[in-house]
Amino acid sequence: MSTPSDDADPERIAADLSNVVRRLVRRLRGVTPATGLSPTQRSVLARLDHAGPATTASLAREELVRPQSMRLTVGALEEMGLVERAPDPDDGRQSVVSVTDQGHRTLTEMRAAKHDWLSTVLADGLDPAERRQLADAIVLLERLVQK
Repeated sequence: MSTPSDDADPERIAADLSNVVRRLVRRLRGVTPATGLSPTQRSVLARLDHAGPATTASLAREELVRPQSMRLTVGALEEMGLVERAPDPDDGRQSVVSVTDQGHRTLTEMRAAKHDWLSTVLADGLDPAERRQLADAIVLLERLVQK
């Protein structure tokens, strides 16, 4: 990884940023309580929580998987009681998938564990000036994801 004195080469920054984000995501997943959910199942559950009810076909498009694969994912989430299906009011041939109360509780527990770990390591591992630098970097990262 580059040091602060390195040239601000976009190629190097891109490589370093991708690497550290990947490791951070892996670490955050590691502190999540054992739910038995696969990464795809977690992603679908979080997407439904954020964007609201959706058809299996639209979830498959958004997650870039085949509809058959998404049906299996949704079926597993449904068996766990984390999502439920209801008839699509616009197209009776389809169903709409939404998060259940248990699904919301599971997501809340997962998010709380990640937040608690990250808050602790920020408080214990960085001094106030470093935390300010990180807060400033978050603004820049947010600008990047908006492009």
